[in-house]
Amino acid sequence: MTKFLTATATAALLAGMAQADGHAAYTLHILHINDLHSRIEPINRFDSTCSAEDDAAGECFGGVARVKSFLDDKRAELEGENFVVLDAGDQFQGSLMYTTYKGDVEAEMMNAIGFDAMAVGNHEFDDGPEQLAEFTTEADVPLVSGNLDLSQSNVLGEEEVADHLILEVGGERIGIVSALATDTDETSSPGPNVIFQDEVEALQADVDALTEQGVTKIIALTHVGLPVDRRIAENVTGIDVIVGGHSHTLFSNTEEGAEAYPTVVNDVPIVQAYAYSKYVGHLTVAFDAEGNVISAEGDTNLLDASVEPDAEIAARIAELAGPIEELKAQVIGEASEPIEGAREVCRAQECPMGNLVADAMLARVADQGIQIAIQNGGGLRASIDGGEITMGEVLTVLPFQNTLATFEATGQTIIDALENGVSQIEEGAGRFPQVAGMSYSFDASADPGSRISDVMVGGEPIDPAATYGVVTNNYVRNGGDGYAMFSTAENAYDFGPGLELVVADYIAEQGGTYTPYTDGRITAQ
Repeated sequence: MTKFLTATATAALLAGMAQADGHAAYTLHILHINDLHSRIEPINRFDSTCSAEDDAAGECFGGVARVKSFLDDKRAELEGENFVVLDAGDQFQGSLMYTTYKGDVEAEMMNAIGFDAMAVGNHEFDDGPEQLAEFTTEADVPLVSGNLDLSQSNVLGEEEVADHLILEVGGERIGIVSALATDTDETSSPGPNVIFQDEVEALQADVDALTEQGVTKIIALTHVGLPVDRRIAENVTGIDVIVGGHSHTLFSNTEEGAEAYPTVVNDVPIVQAYAYSKYVGHLTVAFDAEGNVISAEGDTNLLDASVEPDAEIAARIAELAGPIEELKAQVIGEASEPIEGAREVCRAQECPMGNLVADAMLARVADQGIQIAIQNGGGLRASIDGGEITMGEVLTVLPFQNTLATFEATGQTIIDALENGVSQIEEGAGRFPQVAGMSYSFDASADPGSRISDVMVGGEPIDPAATYGVVTNNYVRNGGDGYAMFSTAENAYDFGPGLELVVADYIAEQGGTYTPYTDGRITAQ
């Protein structure tokens, strides 16, 4: 087990080491990102692609041109020192750059930026192991994931995804081990021939293998989420640092509500850098002569307008954006008549657009035991005319790049959520709940908190004590629009496919023509 000491004790300990054995401590700078999710272009404060106007006004963050310039500056600053640049997975999925180019752009940008290792994320399997295998031939970065049994796969093997790596940095060998969330077969499409092993057992085996080779400095580059990273720190011996992803957790020593950077569990420092290219983490780790961690400090760095984008990368991105306009023009189906999605309708009553989106969400995950869909009316931003429906129109309705989120909640929690949803109906608030798989009534004249009645699920009265499977978007699941009761839900997963893709696929599956409707699932008393 590594030894982690407070910063206060570090200087004295370093001095003692120098006097005792004459060896200077080895210091390693770890620069890291995670969960880029194809945010190749800058993002706005809602984590979706930033408009050119907002970017020019200095209101946007991230984008790989900023990641490139920030890391180039760090390389210059750290010249002569020891550093690694790591990616904790999920380069794929989340913007039209991925939808259009299927990983080619992500590989090109990773090569331009320069990474030393990348963990495999669950979304790297979204288009099957074949797409991941193609990515490994295009990206110069070595991929690692030690809890994947690939022995049955004729697509992926040790050449594409290593169990563990050894990086030579400043005359020292740095071991990299990794694990991927074991529910990836439910959240992505790895196929039947990729077998997932227990994270703790697989990591311990890889750490032991590295230790037998004399490697004394080992980083776990994981894509399992913070709760599992904590379990790993508690149960795997020999890991010095965990650089994680998957849960999109913000670690920061300056931003309110963030996890401390680093968070130390069982003497192991853990870090993560939120998601979407908004931050780059920088952890400085000092080791003693035996490879024990004696200090670990740093923070995440916000890539706001003060970080000048790399001009060459920015120009390349502008070039790549051209065909995306063609994607927006793609016809995905027809509407037999206009689909009403007006703000004043969908924030006050059942509306055809609300039914379309909620029905599409529920249909996508019904085979996972999900019974209820809830979509905030404020997430619906436009109507669609009758006739041909283009992808651009769907993106206008759903512009936020929200992802499908599933979880479990009691009937009482769902009732509380509905009460929240109608609590500000007089103000036209965006929290108004459009639903599928259920129905409810509300009385806007009653006091907020006592407006909901006649809640039915699957044709039966809701049971406040029973547990139901729910699907919504990641914004609502994480407490947006007042849905705080969902933020601590059980078995939550926020990183499903983009909501706009779910709706586009659903429309395309309707035999060519979609007929908008309402059916009385929401009634006003």
